[in-house]
Amino acid sequence: MTNENASTSEHQKTGSVVSKDGTRIGYRQFGNGPGVVLVHGSNVSSQNFIQLANGLADIFTVYVPDRRGRGLSGPFGKDYSIQMEVEDLEALLTETDARNIFGVSAGGLIALQAALSLPVIEKIALYEPALLMNGSEQTAWLTRFDQEIAQGKVAAALITCMKGLQLAPPIFNVMPRWLLESLTNMAMASEDKKAKDGDITMRMLAPTLHYDGLMLAEMTGTLDRFRSVSAKVLLLSGSKGLSWLKPSLYALEEVLPRVRRIEFPGLDHGAACDVSNTNKGGKPELVAQELRRFFVE
Repeated sequence: MTNENASTSEHQKTGSVVSKDGTRIGYRQFGNGPGVVLVHGSNVSSQNFIQLANGLADIFTVYVPDRRGRGLSGPFGKDYSIQMEVEDLEALLTETDARNIFGVSAGGLIALQAALSLPVIEKIALYEPALLMNGSEQTAWLTRFDQEIAQGKVAAALITCMKGLQLAPPIFNVMPRWLLESLTNMAMASEDKKAKDGDITMRMLAPTLHYDGLMLAEMTGTLDRFRSVSAKVLLLSGSKGLSWLKPSLYALEEVLPRVRRIEFPGLDHGAACDVSNTNKGGKPELVAQELRRFFVE
């Protein structure tokens, strides 16, 4: 592990570990105390969890890695699978001696899978883990998405993904696609213009959605394997979260041996992320409160 101290604030430093396949996994580090690792979901990076990390940093050492293909970390590599993500997490846990994990959406899926093979994990908190019970409705967008990315149509690909995963607000369903793409292009251009060194933009993150789509498909229908998870689990969700993830939340509550569930009234799928211009529904302070209770009990 390296501790580079290339911080973006006086309360933050960065470091990296090397995963099993040689890929560098960079992370941001906050605070002091027992270790907690925050594993982000799709279309975001470690940069989107700074407010949550600061909400825990007074009593924990918080590690926020960039998942591979993003920001501080190396590329996806060949033959991508969720096992690579588990190995990335294992490298970080080994070097930091952290035993607690918080995973959001796709990151929650990685945390669950890691708990099956990494007995050092003691507690896992999950915010709407992206586990699909069956079917391909939520991965059918991948073919069109890949074609649009290959053609350099990043805005079109983002719209395809948002519609496919039902991440967009209801108004997206009535607006013409050309207008959605035009507005997305404008938003990306504005973000690119304002981006500072080290910022991870929508344009940079767009290609990573391909790999999260592959992971969703790979893990579809794997509910029963999690009956053997020995770690304590806290299942979190928002009442305005993704409707297609609710069946798996109910199912995980029945399957996991040591589990407690909490639903936040009025919160949506992005509640754990920083409040920003693109995520006005973020409530990281509320999520931090429950994480503090869970990881210290």
